[in-house]
Amino acid sequence: MSTPSGYLQFIKENLSFLAAGFLLSFISGLGQTYFISIFGAEIRDEFGLTNGDWGLIYMVSTGLSAIVMVYAGTLADTYRIRSLSILVMGLLVIGCLSLATATTLPMLAGIIFLLRFAGQGMAAHMAIVAMSRWFTATRGRAIAIASLGFMFGEATMPITLVWLKSFVDWRTLWISFAWFTVFLIPIVWWLLSKERTPSAVANETEAFGLEGHHWTRKDAISDKLFWLMVPGVALFPAFGTAFWFHQAHFAEIKGWTHLELVSVFPLGTIALAISTVFYGWLIDRVGAIRLLPFFLAPLVIAFTFHWAAASVAITAIAVILMGIAGGGQATVLAACWSEFYGTRYIGSIKAAAAAVMVAGSAVGPGLTGFLIDAGISFETQQLGVALLFLITCFIMILPRNLALASAAKVHV
Repeated sequence: MSTPSGYLQFIKENLSFLAAGFLLSFISGLGQTYFISIFGAEIRDEFGLTNGDWGLIYMVSTGLSAIVMVYAGTLADTYRIRSLSILVMGLLVIGCLSLATATTLPMLAGIIFLLRFAGQGMAAHMAIVAMSRWFTATRGRAIAIASLGFMFGEATMPITLVWLKSFVDWRTLWISFAWFTVFLIPIVWWLLSKERTPSAVANETEAFGLEGHHWTRKDAISDKLFWLMVPGVALFPAFGTAFWFHQAHFAEIKGWTHLELVSVFPLGTIALAISTVFYGWLIDRVGAIRLLPFFLAPLVIAFTFHWAAASVAITAIAVILMGIAGGGQATVLAACWSEFYGTRYIGSIKAAAAAVMVAGSAVGPGLTGFLIDAGISFETQQLGVALLFLITCFIMILPRNLALASAAKVHV
């Protein structure tokens, strides 16, 4: 199934399951930073916030959603994805309608929490957990295809929303997002009407993890492998999120219009889509563990380019490199948890990993906003971020070597 025709056959045989994963990852965009940040200027003006104030609210609300994710994410191990999907999409509807009518800072903080928890947290979590559990031999490809929903959202939403804001009130747009989600709810319900492990190609038995057994979440978080993975899990969400969050400010200090900046985002999304499919194929060939030290490497160059960029063209190259790294982030890490710890308790284990990711995405905007207010330009910060990614690439050699050594012992 490594040929394009094999890929298409795989999609055809599992279309309803893959489509549900795609839609869940797509609708998670309502709680993703690239989406919410489009309205950052309007929210700051409406509530009289500085970059630091807005970043702090976003950080606290996102951090709380990460804490709740640790517990709520385990629901994917005990309840059907079909039922959870409808509940989570319902929460997104409430969040969208609430943001359209918010009038106080406490309301704003609560709404951001709800959108981040239901969108970036649960909807994205369910899409990947479902693919990890439903597919074994073709897990990489399934995760890659479902993850295209993230990319489709990133490709279409920012430039569309910046354009729409020019003649539609931002609060009215959030009402329309609520209605769009309502429209998708029965579609997801129908796609998962026969939810089960698909019969295509994959072995339907649960996959074991390292040392030949199923790891519980307690076992996983007691394992040094889990904690060695934290920098690779958290760093891109932290500073990728910070870049999207402060995109309007970044365009302003570079002397570009916001529309000029977001016009290059689809290039990153195209790179992300190609990279995701490629990584999915590569994972099925060599495994995810071997790829750990490499998937973040393009970000070292990307954030250096953001620092040095004198034109949108240079930042366009950086955005493409972010897309390439994003393909690895979306697939390599997701597949690693299954390879490390098996699939029986993958929902609860991945919930812990998702909480780390969400916590990273909470810290990034708050930290960078604080530094902006402290006089350290967002442009200068990008060079420091590039150095952090370089260090992390070397750190990720450690979990790769430990996991491969553990796997070798089992097969001796």
